[in-house]
Amino acid sequence: MAKATKKQALGRGLSALLKDPQNDINSAEDKNADKLVGHIVELELSSIEVNPFQPRTSFNEDALRELGSSIKELGVIQPITVRKLDFDKYQLVSGERRYRASKLIGLETIPAYIRIANDQESLEMALVENIQRQDLDPIEIALSYQRLIDEISLTQEQLSERVGKNRSTIANYLRLLKLDPIIQTGMRDGFLGMGHGRALINVDDPQIQLEIYEKILKNSLSVRDTEKLVKEAKNGPEPKTVSKPAIPVTYKKSIKEFTDYLGTKVDVKVQKNGKGKLTIPFSSEEEFNRIKKLIQGEE
Repeated sequence: MAKATKKQALGRGLSALLKDPQNDINSAEDKNADKLVGHIVELELSSIEVNPFQPRTSFNEDALRELGSSIKELGVIQPITVRKLDFDKYQLVSGERRYRASKLIGLETIPAYIRIANDQESLEMALVENIQRQDLDPIEIALSYQRLIDEISLTQEQLSERVGKNRSTIANYLRLLKLDPIIQTGMRDGFLGMGHGRALINVDDPQIQLEIYEKILKNSLSVRDTEKLVKEAKNGPEPKTVSKPAIPVTYKKSIKEFTDYLGTKVDVKVQKNGKGKLTIPFSSEEEFNRIKKLIQGEE
């Protein structure tokens, strides 16, 4: 407990330093900047604005209330990260859920790390740190990757190095952005996962994509079931093989006798319950009459 109090006191001391216009710190070369870098600072929530570069656009209200309850009990365990905009003005880089939850429960201050960065650096920091989160949906991750490529002008190879992911993994996420927007929304809402999306992307026709998507939702299909539907959509349904019931050995001798006697190949089908069908083919009326006479014993 004493350790936590000491850390809090240190944070408040740095906060007082930042409140002094004579010691305004705007770069790593400024006086007292070394006291700021690497330390936790207690900042007023009112001095922090949300990050316009934040990739995440939706926050679950129930989850925020749960986080708020946890913060009430334990405090903000992991400090947020902000960048300095002006004197006593800051912008979020990461930690918006903690920021929102703290405001929700009426806190006035929050522990924070302060960084000095321009807009491009802030965007990159926000995106890269956001990608490392465990609770992002596949579309959020894909959008973050795409923004890093478009707005920071990174190649997939460079992106791979920045975020510590294989290039193939990044490519798989980016491909999800080619899905119909309705399916992307379904993924963001948790109705289907990455595996479903990777299967659906192999269907070029958006209408067929949506048809399969509706079947996934209606029947709670697994990824394997989805892959099967996608394969059928591309190649047509697999032909159903119907296995014929085996003809009992006792019938086989009789079939040969029928064939020899009638002079035509006789076909026998036997069901599992013992019922069956005897088929005698003929090629003309004359042959029909011949077989008829044989059966009636007239020859």
